[in-house]
Amino acid sequence: MNDKPKSLNADGISEPFASDTVPWEDWSEGSRYGSRYRYLSGFGGATHVGVALEELSPGKESSLNHYHMLEEEQAFILEGEMTLRLGDKTYRMKAGDHVVFPAGQQAGHSFHNHSNAPCRYIIIGEKNPNDVIFYTETGRVGVRLMGEGYDRSATMQYWEGADTERKNHD
Repeated sequence: MNDKPKSLNADGISEPFASDTVPWEDWSEGSRYGSRYRYLSGFGGATHVGVALEELSPGKESSLNHYHMLEEEQAFILEGEMTLRLGDKTYRMKAGDHVVFPAGQQAGHSFHNHSNAPCRYIIIGEKNPNDVIFYTETGRVGVRLMGEGYDRSATMQYWEGADTERKNHD
């Protein structure tokens, strides 16, 4: 998608727009993951808060189970129903339900559409460029600032690998 906001007028002011004028975008990974979404905040020129209208098809999952260290997310179900996986628990969610994932809450979250109909919801999140994301199923650690991911099991102690002995400089 072109990152240039579409709702700006000739004076550079972001004006109101109808959500159905924002194009749908699709993504998928294998047969398990995928959704379609309208990136509303990007269309409107937002740089600090992300808002998307998402549609999760029957049988699909929204993402790998994850949590954010610096970024808060929220979801509001508009129509349909789906299952929220939050830590070790699952919750059935339906139209009118809302959930908040506070920054630093160390319980992975993801959605699965267990129903026979699409589920539409609004997802809201900060766009913190310094966020660190933990993927509870895979052990991946995403470092947004670097655009990279790391294996959490490959941890190091602070002094590990350092030469800590004084050198004799004659």
